[in-house]
Amino acid sequence: MKHFLTLSDFSKEEIQEMLDLAFTIKLAFKAGKSKKYMENQTLWMIFEKSSTRTRVSFEAWIYQLGGTGLFLSSNDIQLGRWEPLKDTSRVLSWMLDMIMIRTFEQKRIEEFAKYSTIPVINGLTDEYHPVQVMADYMTIVEAGLEKNLIVAYVWDGNNMAHSWLMLASKLWFDLRISTPKWYEVNEAILKKVNKFSKLSWAKITILNNPKEAVKWATVVTTDTWVSMWQEAEKEKRLKDFEWYIVDQKLMNLANKKAIFLHCLPAYRGYEVSEEVIEGSQSVVFQEAENRLHIQKWIMVWLSMLDSK
Repeated sequence: MKHFLTLSDFSKEEIQEMLDLAFTIKLAFKAGKSKKYMENQTLWMIFEKSSTRTRVSFEAWIYQLGGTGLFLSSNDIQLGRWEPLKDTSRVLSWMLDMIMIRTFEQKRIEEFAKYSTIPVINGLTDEYHPVQVMADYMTIVEAGLEKNLIVAYVWDGNNMAHSWLMLASKLWFDLRISTPKWYEVNEAILKKVNKFSKLSWAKITILNNPKEAVKWATVVTTDTWVSMWQEAEKEKRLKDFEWYIVDQKLMNLANKKAIFLHCLPAYRGYEVSEEVIEGSQSVVFQEAENRLHIQKWIMVWLSMLDSK
């Protein structure tokens, strides 16, 4: 039995195996031949942080796979407040087949998983967002750009940056992360990733200049400048990120065949211009759809391991 908490838990071969399954599931779905891999199974979705895309995609896929999804918001459950996390985890393990948690600190989901006897999936934490970065990579493969891949991540050194770091170290591609000063990636996570990178062919570069990051890149990706729970910092962040907008001028520095990714929601005119997100290089809506398929394969793959 295995959990899906960060990509550091998986080998290059396991990630590729999961991707192959994702494409199999997507092709079957498009052909109207989906299998009920999760028939009579129940997924419990715990949202301490709300999300439109995460809830819709997880609920849709469990239904399409023949299972049932149950939703709990932060108003419905108080993890670790009245009852210890480990007790909640053990109780729910007796009632369910799988749990997805979208929460704050990574240590919360790790403690929950430690005592769980069923698979636990990270739907997002402050430190990592592995399901999103895998949807992004699936989109990259569909664009035929996985060979000689150069990813330019222009934004904040947050959970997406950390997940890109993990993916690069596992799949051995060129990753350039460009952030303003004081918004760099977590040093402890970078140190951990560098250990993986020494055993691979990954090339990881941390920059402050977005032009240097984007030059010749085959993928340019960003995210919203003001994420959930950062509203109080809005004015400061808008000023600090002023020179990090992905506009056509910046995209022109990338490879001519480069694609643009954004996990949405996008605030046009801030992190990305209208011209870029609506342009021919943008694949953000294909990327959004792939969240559905990538989460299917995570569930199916974990349930297969759990049944062995």
